[in-house]
Amino acid sequence: MSPAAAATPTVGSGPGVPSNDGAALLELRDVEASYGPFRSLFGVSLGVRERSVTTLLGANGSGKTTVVRVCCGLLKPSSGQLLYQGKDITGMRAYKMARLGIVHAPEGRSVFSSLTVEENLALTFRQVFGRSGWRGAVKNAYERFPRLGERRKQVAGTLSGGEQRMLSLARVLVHEPKLLITDELSLGLAPVIIDEVYETLATIRDSGTALLIVEQHVHQALTLADDVVVVSKGRVTLSGAVADLGDVSDRLLPAVQGDLPAGNGAG
Repeated sequence: MSPAAAATPTVGSGPGVPSNDGAALLELRDVEASYGPFRSLFGVSLGVRERSVTTLLGANGSGKTTVVRVCCGLLKPSSGQLLYQGKDITGMRAYKMARLGIVHAPEGRSVFSSLTVEENLALTFRQVFGRSGWRGAVKNAYERFPRLGERRKQVAGTLSGGEQRMLSLARVLVHEPKLLITDELSLGLAPVIIDEVYETLATIRDSGTALLIVEQHVHQALTLADDVVVVSKGRVTLSGAVADLGDVSDRLLPAVQGDLPAGNGAG
């Protein structure tokens, strides 16, 4: 079976939604999106199941980031629907979607480099839990990310790239989201650090949070994924459960990396 020819049974009613028996937590149905006069997405449909991991793959400029922006409310679709737990939330503002439990960890490290690890956490947690609750939240963050506990007094700008990714994740996970959307968390990291970041993502999944992972490292992404969606030129070209697709990682590389040689990532 070639990836391009893979048939895709649906979750819900939209074509291109991963094939599985679970209910979709978040679903895009025939979504189109534009930046001014320039169309970026063309009838994109995909779904993320409860407590599952969906990996979104595609070459640079394929539309991955636009899909993420739609999913977290940063870009309103020009047509189509965005559903969350079966309810239409198309056009909902990003902060309201965050309150529903949809959290976005953007590309980059998103930390205050001149503050210590603990100061970064305290700054975020005080806003959420107030003066009486933030210390307990910091303790919980250290239990989830032991490496951060070891580095609590270290200035964030001197942490390794992987440790900074962990710190940014700890800050966005304060609300215990139902869906975490990550955008190229492994970008620019050494392979051993990527492994650590993915171990962290596995822990987050095991806690009950669904994940939508935008990634450039095909092999790494598929080790964690339940479902995979490939986009090219703003359209879904492959979608399905990883278990049903078999070993397609090598065949996905050309579609994901475009004309780049294997080993060079494409955002």
